[in-house]
Amino acid sequence: MKRPVRFLFSFLFVLLVSSFSGKDSLRGTWEFQGGIYNGKKEGGPAEYTLQREYNDQHYEAFLLEKGSKPEKYEAGDYLLKGDTCIETETYSAQPSKLTGIPVSYLYSIRNDTLTLKATLPSGMIVEEYWKRK
Repeated sequence: MKRPVRFLFSFLFVLLVSSFSGKDSLRGTWEFQGGIYNGKKEGGPAEYTLQREYNDQHYEAFLLEKGSKPEKYEAGDYLLKGDTCIETETYSAQPSKLTGIPVSYLYSIRNDTLTLKATLPSGMIVEEYWKRK
């Protein structure tokens, strides 16, 4: 009789643990809050809002101003591997040296804030903060 009970508890334990390991995704809308660029702290812009919309593999970034339609300024693909988010820009409204180049960010999500840290190919060290909308 102990064997079926032990099996049942083992099965329930595995089921419980696996329910907490969701698919890695940044799915949702995130609003830029500011960042640190080469050691210089900068707040989010006051006159407009920057947002990123993520699905399971892609993102689109928009500039939002009151009285205007959202303006898409960037889009790309991303892949999460452990604590790394690899982003590849596929579209930029302005000339960009990052289009087509994978950039590896160390990422974390704490409460409702996404933090992205990286050294860009240009050598710039960035740390950005995005709040879940």
